[in-house]
Amino acid sequence: MTDERKILAVDDEEDLLEILAFNLTAEGYTVETATSAEEALVKNLAVYDLFVLDVMMGKMSGFRLAEKIRKEMNLLTPIVFLTARDTENDKVTGFSLGADDYLAKPFSVRELTARVKAILRRSSSSVVKSAPMPGGFTIDLENQLISSDGRPMELTRKEYEILALFLQNPGKIFPRTTILDRVWGDSVVVTDRTVDVTIARIRRKMDEKSGMIRNKSGYGYYFGE
Repeated sequence: MTDERKILAVDDEEDLLEILAFNLTAEGYTVETATSAEEALVKNLAVYDLFVLDVMMGKMSGFRLAEKIRKEMNLLTPIVFLTARDTENDKVTGFSLGADDYLAKPFSVRELTARVKAILRRSSSSVVKSAPMPGGFTIDLENQLISSDGRPMELTRKEYEILALFLQNPGKIFPRTTILDRVWGDSVVVTDRTVDVTIARIRRKMDEKSGMIRNKSGYGYYFGE
């Protein structure tokens, strides 16, 4: 059985990440990994269907990463916390940050897999399918579509990822290099010009709202109403 849904696992234990990726990939999921919260934040987090986050990491904890995902990016993506600390206070903190589940280390990979399946089944049938964004835009989180004033926009995958990145971070300036890292990653060789061309296409599709994607000379692009 295959499943197009994407999972991001974030943990500073690389051996554990390999085990998680192997087992979840075997279940048909697309799995990506990061060894720190900072590395995870370089990615376009809007494209994932579930996050598996270690609590105790380097400079930024899994709790802080989850807080950014929920409060700063306005993402409703399910979160599973992994932690070596199995205390009531930690669980309360995790669930208060919007966690969907919480597993204490060491844990059974089979149990984690079963819980991931259950969460994704619930989320796929959830009533909440979309999130309102600034400027009259709405992001359909399940189908990865963006609508403007209720009208779906005809966007390519890269155009969707860039516009979603801007909408979920209004006012935040993204240098071209950051957009390249988040949207294209290391899979292909592209240049800053690729970003400019793609954003020009997005602006044309935004019609009268094209001016909401702004450029600060020498810094980068950002969304502003």
